[in-house]
Amino acid sequence: MEEKISGEFPDTSAAAGGPRADQLTDNPNQLKASDQRRPHKTRARIIQIVSVVVLVLLLLLLWRFLGDRSAPKTTGAGRGEVVPVEMAAATQSDVPIQIKAIGNVEALSTVGVRSQVEGTLLRVAFVPGQEVKKGDLLFTIDPRPLQAQLSQAEANLLKAMASVRQGSDIVARDQATAANDRVIVNRDAKLVEAGVVPREQYDNDVSKLQADEASVRADQSSVANLQAAQKAEQANVENARVQLSYTTIRASLTGKTGNLAVTSGNLVRANDTTPMVTITESMPIYVTFSVPEQDLQRIRQAASSNLMAEVIIPGDESNPAHGRLSLVDNTVDVATGTVRLKATFENSDGRLYPGQYVNVVLTLGTQNEAIVVPAQAVQIGQDKSFVYVVKADMTVDVRNVTTGVTLNNMTVIADGLKPGEQVVTDGQLRLVPGAKVQSKSGQGGKQNGQDNQNGSGSRPGGGGNQGGK
Repeated sequence: MEEKISGEFPDTSAAAGGPRADQLTDNPNQLKASDQRRPHKTRARIIQIVSVVVLVLLLLLLWRFLGDRSAPKTTGAGRGEVVPVEMAAATQSDVPIQIKAIGNVEALSTVGVRSQVEGTLLRVAFVPGQEVKKGDLLFTIDPRPLQAQLSQAEANLLKAMASVRQGSDIVARDQATAANDRVIVNRDAKLVEAGVVPREQYDNDVSKLQADEASVRADQSSVANLQAAQKAEQANVENARVQLSYTTIRASLTGKTGNLAVTSGNLVRANDTTPMVTITESMPIYVTFSVPEQDLQRIRQAASSNLMAEVIIPGDESNPAHGRLSLVDNTVDVATGTVRLKATFENSDGRLYPGQYVNVVLTLGTQNEAIVVPAQAVQIGQDKSFVYVVKADMTVDVRNVTTGVTLNNMTVIADGLKPGEQVVTDGQLRLVPGAKVQSKSGQGGKQNGQDNQNGSGSRPGGGGNQGGK
């Protein structure tokens, strides 16, 4: 019976090349190794299954993502849907030709106040940041040392003047003596001829006359030296007075004071490197800016008409300052390829501050009857700008356009549109070429275009892109 069963069911483990049952029972180490290989195979199969599931999920997500992105291209307006949009007409308007740049505000004049004498600062007659006028008192330095020097110089001058007077008196005395000697000599000359006076006496009188005349000449030379010394003392007195005047420092121009570098009680030095205070004159004031050299020719051609410049102050864009172009530099900066320009502004309200950066708009002229559309109608493509044009059958077409300056939310169309053509100003995201549209307001785009035309005729407020190029 056992032999029959074993014949019907052969030992599969032996046939497969594996160990037989008797061998497994006889070799327990081989049984243990077989049990350890089975978990590794199971783990590998689980990892393969999980990898396949993750890959399938990623493919599903990618398909869903690409499907969502391509959905607007094949659905919506492309299937006959009427898209509600806002429309406006392309109109004609006079648009200023402008060049825009970033400028820097510069004071008309800046003065660093320094002391010209050394001494103790007694008084500061202003508050830092205060507006001062030309001639206003700023500082007072201790005048006593310089006052003493002036008194000494004046005393020396008086002494020199007395010496001059004394010398003059000596000259007068010697001149009188010489004159008397001359009379005696003339008289003796006649008496000698008559034999009344001896020749010896006459010769003595002549010698005395010559000596007295020499004394007069010497006295006159001494008086000239004394007069020169007097002029030197007079110059010393004037210098001492000037030095004394430096103890009172006054404003040399009208402007605004800056930070105070020294306070009362401190010793100030003559011509110190650090100014005691700086005064800037800002009424009127300059705004300096640079433009590309390509615009130089246009600026020079329009400069004869006294070009207007407009400054937009950050934080106060609604209230620009107006001035005039006052300088076109005589050279082009070879490093940057720009030309330096300067405009002058009255700045009576003091809104322009030296060192401030502002936006400058230089108006060169006016472009008459330019075609303009609302700025929101212009769409930016990969290569060019475009608009959606509404045709007579209320379908849209994509039109490439060349844009210019944008002012007051209106964009100039240099090429691509004709006056009166309707463009879409809102709702472009759902449009494709040939899509059917209708106005959200139900009145078409004529009224909107008329309103935009009326609004675009006003003078620009300085916003938008650089124009006129």
